[in-house]
Amino acid sequence: QVQLVESGGGLVQAGGSLRLSCAASGGIFRFNDMGWYRRAPGKQRELVAAIASGGRTNYPDSVKGRFTISRDNAKNTVYLQMNSLKPEDTAVYYCNKYPAYGAYWGQGTQVTVSS
Repeated sequence: QVQLVESGGGLVQAGGSLRLSCAASGGIFRFNDMGWYRRAPGKQRELVAAIASGGRTNYPDSVKGRFTISRDNAKNTVYLQMNSLKPEDTAVYYCNKYPAYGAYWGQGTQVTVSS
């Protein structure tokens, strides 16, 4: 059974940093591209970072240069380092395969950036 557990969210002031972690189990991780997504209040869920099984990364312009995705295949964990956070980064952050698979959504972790 696939399980994705996100952690590391919290409340941070604008300009601050957070590091999110996503622990994967159930065989999803090793050979799959993975992604971090977010859903802000009143908005659709969007991709914020993706990493291929071989390590190639992809970011939308909204977070490029501020967010860094990485993965530790030995630990079945994917990370999202978020720097220079802005109030518009406030959202619930989720990890999933890339492209996402609906059945794999977890609880997510809340990130709140105060101005």
